[in-house]
Amino acid sequence: MRSDPSMFTGSARRSLIVAAALACAVGLSVWAQLRPSAGPVLWSARVVATYPHDPGAFTQGLAIHAGRLFESTGQYGRSSLREVDLETGRVLRIVNLNYTYFGEGIAILGERLFQLTWQNQSALVFDLESFDLVDTRRYSGEGWGLTHDGESLIASDGSSSLRYYDPQTFSVTGRLEVRDGDQAVTSLNELEYIDGELWANIWYEDRIARISPETGDVLGWIDLSHLYPRAQRGSEAVLNGIAYDADAGRLFVTGKNWPQLFEIELVRR
Repeated sequence: MRSDPSMFTGSARRSLIVAAALACAVGLSVWAQLRPSAGPVLWSARVVATYPHDPGAFTQGLAIHAGRLFESTGQYGRSSLREVDLETGRVLRIVNLNYTYFGEGIAILGERLFQLTWQNQSALVFDLESFDLVDTRRYSGEGWGLTHDGESLIASDGSSSLRYYDPQTFSVTGRLEVRDGDQAVTSLNELEYIDGELWANIWYEDRIARISPETGDVLGWIDLSHLYPRAQRGSEAVLNGIAYDADAGRLFVTGKNWPQLFEIELVRR
């Protein structure tokens, strides 16, 4: 027989209410323990292959287009734009930048290769096939990393904010604030757009942030500290270079003055 609440006295009714509340609380506690925790997913990487890399290259940008590897190097008087043979590390073509430029991130969109400079507030635009400088675009602030989502160029400046640029006019069309929970993620450096995510090196850290381009939330962290142990390199030889071959599904990383470029596969931790 289903109980009628009117059958219970006031004290009995209160006891039932308390019991129900306790049961509900216990149920919620169990559900909280079973529910997957929110926050970024942690990844490591397995090395698929290792290739030679010029240890004199202060890598600031890395990109693959149609199976061809392109690299930007930095430092005043030593900055360059290069096409590099992936298998051997041999420099196939090189443009040495004016000594006043400190080369930074690169992105290839259509037949144009865009290269940022650190403090000159100038984006150099090259013809991809001839490597001729065809234009120079101005922007405010510093230039660090660069990538694109097929429509807009996306740049970092060492802060927690990513800027979206119109590739024709270089006017700012949007900004994205990057956060890990409630914490702003600063020192965003070299960028790559991979399968609907923004990936960013963190300056002076051996990890990569996987970022939602819709919300700016960090979706995951990739720990690459095992690739080139810090004890074997100088303080400035930091991880900085992500290149994704979308056609072949291959992922490559390197760093400033690293003697090797690594092809990797992600492993869930």
